[in-house]
Order: sequence, then C-alpha cells, then structure tokens
Amino acid sequence: MNFARRSGLPGVDAENPITLTVTGRVSRAVVPDLCAELERALAGPRGAALTPGAAVDCDVGGMIRPDLTAVEAVARLGLVARRAGHTLRLRRVPPELRALLDLVGLADVVNLEEGPEEPVPRLY
Repeated sequence: MNFARRSGLPGVDAENPITLTVTGRVSRAVVPDLCAELERALAGPRGAALTPGAAVDCDVGGMIRPDLTAVEAVARLGLVARRAGHTLRLRRVPPELRALLDLVGLADVVNLEEGPEEPVPRLY
C-alpha cells in the first residue's frame, strides 16, 4: 500500500494544492499513517493556502480490492479534512469502493468525483 501527496494530477483543479494518492491494498495498520499524512499536509503552507471549505482531493484509483477497511480509511480521512474546515473529494473511485460507500451510507458524506469510471483490473 502506497500513499503520497502529488501535484499536477490530471483532472484536478490547480487551485487545490493538496492531493493524497492511495494505492494498493489498504490495511488497518496504515489507516493512522494516512490520516497523519493528511493532517501534515493540511497543517503545512500548502494547506494554509486552501480557501475555507475547499475540497482536498484523494485519488483512490489505485486501490486494490477495496473492502471495509478502505471504507474506514475514507471515513477517517473525511473526518480529518472536516476538522480542518475542508471536505474530502474522492477521485477515480473504483466501482467496488463506490458500492461499499453507498452501502454503508458514506457516499453522501464524502464528495465522489462524477464522470466516467475507469475499469478496475481484477486480481482474483
């Protein structure tokens, strides 16, 4: 599982300087690290540049086999963003994650990028 802040992500508004990228399989052990990374990004100079209420982008297109742990990660990242006065916007959401978020009622809590979904390769 990898995560990183990136700039220049295609389709991301240039006014939003913070993008968190989550790839691979999300385990419970890395959820606190993801939240800490987002907290650091929001506390830094790039986070201070965000207008109040602005969305923080989270590219989840590289997630492998999203499950309820991935849903927990999204929920906790959403809380971190909200506590800092922002919202979390998910980009390139795999259909499996979108379905799980809808099932547990979180699809209305985080902003899901609308538009064509990219096919997710099945690894099982």
